[in-house]
Amino acid sequence: MSESTIYALSTVYGKSGVAVVRISGASALETVRRMTALPLEKLGSRQAHFVKLTSARTGSLLDHSLLLYFPAPHSFTGEDIVELHIHGSRAVIASVLDSLSVLPDYRLAEPGEFSKRAFYNRKMDLTEAEGLADLIEAETAEQQKYALRQMEGSLKNLYDGWRSQLVTLLAHLEAYIDFPDEELPPDLISDMMNDVFKLRSAIEKHLQDNNSGERLRDGFRVVIVGAPNAGKSSLLNAVARRDAVIVSDIAGTTRDAIDIHLDLGGYPVIFTDTAGLREAEEAIEQQGIAMAWRKIEDADLIISLFDASQDSIQVFDKLKKSYQNKMLLVANKIDKLTSEQCSHLKKQDCLLISAKQAQGIGELLETITRRIASKFTAGSNLLITRARYREALQKTADSLQRFSFEKPIELTAEDIRLAARELGKITGHIEVDEILDKIFGSFCIGK
Repeated sequence: MSESTIYALSTVYGKSGVAVVRISGASALETVRRMTALPLEKLGSRQAHFVKLTSARTGSLLDHSLLLYFPAPHSFTGEDIVELHIHGSRAVIASVLDSLSVLPDYRLAEPGEFSKRAFYNRKMDLTEAEGLADLIEAETAEQQKYALRQMEGSLKNLYDGWRSQLVTLLAHLEAYIDFPDEELPPDLISDMMNDVFKLRSAIEKHLQDNNSGERLRDGFRVVIVGAPNAGKSSLLNAVARRDAVIVSDIAGTTRDAIDIHLDLGGYPVIFTDTAGLREAEEAIEQQGIAMAWRKIEDADLIISLFDASQDSIQVFDKLKKSYQNKMLLVANKIDKLTSEQCSHLKKQDCLLISAKQAQGIGELLETITRRIASKFTAGSNLLITRARYREALQKTADSLQRFSFEKPIELTAEDIRLAARELGKITGHIEVDEILDKIFGSFCIGK
């Protein structure tokens, strides 16, 4: 890790009432010495000081600022940190950054470098750092909630707990490898097999989340499908509450898949309008229909929309064979139906709407929100939010699946070692010293 003192604007660049410039490193206090008249002996930890900022280059006044000092190791990065709360004009920001650039061993921070230093200084692990990144990117209430949980260590505690169990098991195995003349007691073998089975079961259960965590980060995909002129584009406009797509009575108007991003009940949802499903001869429309089928394959929920004044739910018989579990039948144009016809459709578990009249849209959105929320139960605060977590967890489970005492003990220990290493990849903590500490501490192997 670089020993330079780094600095950067921590707020968005542009006009604002206040901007925050953060400085971190061994020479952070040089900012106080060179750019203020505040004596260091009067600099209080975690206290705000009103100071005049002057240029380290010319000595001219730059701004009136609040200055805060966070001494190491009790700071975000674990290093000395100085924060300058300045006025947020472009001129003030530029002049302060220019002044910092002339201080010895100072340089602009690289993207994410403050968090990287926090990781290296053990102020956070990789899951907490990525939770912080998710919190910064959060656009909905649920994204905010789950990012905060991860940033506060929910995943770290889970994965570190599992890894600690594996390290303990490995310590026992390594000890017997060092003393090959001693046989493993049968009750110890039974206990180890039981511990590994329980751990593997817990990891496999954790993996069976239907990719909910990734969906929460990236967006829950809802695809609108149906025949041409079923009202798919009108429905998308009604959901978006604006003219997001072109609506026409001409069949085949929609050629491409069009996405609209919405916040439903705090969940990020991507609604996709697709080309009408039918047998088409035109090459461009064929490509649009092929794309629609790809979107259907990737969808979390399929709104199967049909013109109830002309068609029946039988138009989706083909779709039902493969996607029934994620289909939602929606009858459109109910303004053209009788009450008896509407009652019949309800008995077939259809939601009734009129996209052009914006009738039934609220009920449809509430139903979609409930379907999404059902994937995130009250106890699902431990979601797998990244593909790399999932890959490492799967490799961990695979290693534990191979664990057995029916092979040389060195290979048995290797299965545990590989499993522990994969979990360590998630949090960023992979250390052989932990195993050595367990051996010497538990078995008193002092030579």
